[in-house]
Amino acid sequence: MNQRTKPSPPATERPRAAGAVTARTGAGDRFSSWLGHHREMWRESWVRFFASPMSSGMTALVIAIALALPAALQLGLTNFQKAVAGWDGQPQISVFLHKRAKQSAVASYADDLRADPLVAGVTYISPEQALAEFQQASGLGDALVGMESNPLPAVLLVRPSGTDSLALEALAERLRESALTDSVVLDMAWVQRLAQLTELGRRMSLGLACLLALGVLLVVVNSIRLHIENRRQEILVVKLVGATDAFVRRPFLYTGLVYGLVGGLIAWLLVSFGVWLLAGPVSGLANLYGSGFRLDGPGFTYLVGLAGGAALLGLTGAWLAVARHISAIQPR
Repeated sequence: MNQRTKPSPPATERPRAAGAVTARTGAGDRFSSWLGHHREMWRESWVRFFASPMSSGMTALVIAIALALPAALQLGLTNFQKAVAGWDGQPQISVFLHKRAKQSAVASYADDLRADPLVAGVTYISPEQALAEFQQASGLGDALVGMESNPLPAVLLVRPSGTDSLALEALAERLRESALTDSVVLDMAWVQRLAQLTELGRRMSLGLACLLALGVLLVVVNSIRLHIENRRQEILVVKLVGATDAFVRRPFLYTGLVYGLVGGLIAWLLVSFGVWLLAGPVSGLANLYGSGFRLDGPGFTYLVGLAGGAALLGLTGAWLAVARHISAIQPR
């Protein structure tokens, strides 16, 4: 009996298929080797860091101090904004009511304002209270005794919940549209002072952060340069057997990353320790003024941002160092 057999592929197709499998396998092996080398360099960087704890710790501490200063200033600025948000010196809107406004309508209007989320509080001052305060403050009490009628209107002192200038202007304009309102006076002096102080603190924090970030880069560049010089003969040998510049610079990049990461963690600890030292006196001072203000410390988000930024600075500094010095080391 004749059996049908499946025709074998042409000879020219078999090597092609085998070559495709080999290429896929080779690419996978190269990626695994590349990933394994990264893991090895990451572990080796930590081993080298703890192998010389004195020099590595000093470098990380310098980085931490340079990062802790602007971080503490930024945290202090945030706490300052929180403290003044509930201070009695915050902006105030004086709403002068019509003389003919009925008491029931004024009380209803004040209740509506208290329900507004943009309003933190409303204080009603009657014409009699306004006159008594004016007599006491001006010293003209005897001259005002003979007046037949009280010329002062009732006033609503509106305390906004925020300090944004545009929001305060919008609230004052809305108050002017009421039928019970005669005039509205917005005290913007405190708002302007607060805005200028906040902007001054923000710019000082930004300028200090930029200067000290440059200092961190210089510290990492110098440290990595010393590491490169100490391993110069090792680099020459590795390059003689065909290692690329990317392969050679990889351990130094991870070393800079470790320096920055450890420096960021120490900086967070320094800022947390400073907040812990100041928390008690600040709380006591706030209690003397009848305030429940408490210092906010650096939380987990602050830790992630500080450590991540420091690690990025360390990696950048290491890259700058190896880009200049690794290429200059060539076997002859």
